[in-house]
Amino acid sequence: MSRIHREFHRSDRIGWLRAAVLGANDGIVSTASLVLGVAAAGGSRAAVLVAGVAGLVAGAMSMAAGEYVSVRSQADTEAADLARERRELAADVGAERRELAAIYVQRGLDPALAQEVAVQLMAHDAMGAHARDELGISDTFTARPVQAAIASAASFTAGAALPLLVAAVTPASALIVVVAASSLAFLAILGALAARIGGANVVAGASRVTFWGALAMLLTAGVGALFGTTVN
Repeated sequence: MSRIHREFHRSDRIGWLRAAVLGANDGIVSTASLVLGVAAAGGSRAAVLVAGVAGLVAGAMSMAAGEYVSVRSQADTEAADLARERRELAADVGAERRELAAIYVQRGLDPALAQEVAVQLMAHDAMGAHARDELGISDTFTARPVQAAIASAASFTAGAALPLLVAAVTPASALIVVVAASSLAFLAILGALAARIGGANVVAGASRVTFWGALAMLLTAGVGALFGTTVN
């Protein structure tokens, strides 16, 4: 009896990995930038921490709501497409079989073989075959709004907590430098880890995330320093 060769792929991680990386990245960048902006404006340690905590809560809720609405819209679209496909199968299964066979012909199968494949797949699971091969909807990539919202909120909170904790334990005189340096290190680690999990280039992933994080923190600190000077 032959053994089935199983290959390891990372495509099933795309949904949760995207939400988790996006949330953690936003948490680190937005909170660190907010802390640096308030500190550069001359704010007290209490003001810096209050701003950081407020940013963490607001950001986590915003990420969860935004991700839920976005993915829910995708899920609604998928549900509408599947409902329409069920109606079409009920109305004319022969036309749907020919449509499925035509898809397989476009992918390189001989017309006779494509017809046989369509017949067998539809006999096994007609809706599943059309969802997968006509609509491009599968269990691996189907939209999961609640999962995406929770992952985004949790990862944002975890990311935001890092610069906030650093700010809480760092002396006020060194707060800007230490928060900026540690946050860039966190971003580099996050980018490298995400790239490693996704099978991408680790150096490129770390560099990309670190660059944009540094730019955001630099601009925010500059604005804080400018307005702090103006107000004072």
